[in-house]
Amino acid sequence: MTTVTKWALAAAVLVVALIVALLPRGGADTAAQPSADLAPARSAAALRPCPSASPAAPVKQLEGVRADCLGDGTSVDVGKALAGAPVLVNVWASWCEPCKTELPVLQDYAKQAGAVRVLGVQVQSPAEDGLNLLARLGVHLPSVFDGDGRSGPVRTALKVPSALPASYLVTAAGAVRFIANPRTFRNTDEVRVAVEGAS
Repeated sequence: MTTVTKWALAAAVLVVALIVALLPRGGADTAAQPSADLAPARSAAALRPCPSASPAAPVKQLEGVRADCLGDGTSVDVGKALAGAPVLVNVWASWCEPCKTELPVLQDYAKQAGAVRVLGVQVQSPAEDGLNLLARLGVHLPSVFDGDGRSGPVRTALKVPSALPASYLVTAAGAVRFIANPRTFRNTDEVRVAVEGAS
């Protein structure tokens, strides 16, 4: 083997090694990793299961909108999950101070006789932060995760204002009504009155 051939072979090996080093790692295992990392936080939060798809016609404003169930990571068709019965949808973030006061109120409301279902929508904050907050507050409401960026499919569909929290009543007929008064619930009576007023 000539010196030129040896150098050419060495250069080829070096180029192949460089290409392999620059290739992305992980594939499917990397995609599954975030869910595995959330397992302890999900266990500690012990959220109620997210609602499953209803046979009723999907809520038009949320038709085709998907989000991940915060409690187990499964994909939820929000328009189908909220169909057929009234639901109070509460949009919150882990950094939002009024949300930290309101979430336990919503938990207490959801336990009362005659309460409509309550679904939380975590936004603009990492899922782990949301799970840790719910665990600290002792709030076990079913919640979906709408991403930690500035926009997500649920926020976009609901046209959520920048100031949080934000609540909506989805009626049994599929109408979506923003609850403007009060913007933050301080007690279960306020929740009940707002829900009745938006029904």
